[in-house]
Amino acid sequence: MSDRYHLLLTVDGRPVMHGWWNDRVTADRKLSAWVGDYGDRDGVRIALVDGVAGREVAAWSSGTS
Repeated sequence: MSDRYHLLLTVDGRPVMHGWWNDRVTADRKLSAWVGDYGDRDGVRIALVDGVAGREVAAWSSGTS
């Protein structure tokens, strides 16, 4: 299946950016990159969801939301 892992970045609960990847390693790398690029902003939450299993597999959020 292609595009299994969905990465979603929200700010104050509003979707701002997202991407889909088939490979978990790539998705994890993107999660780390997004945390590095956007993680210092207030209200940021980044979630990685396994679309096949239908569950969140990793998440990160800033201290303020």
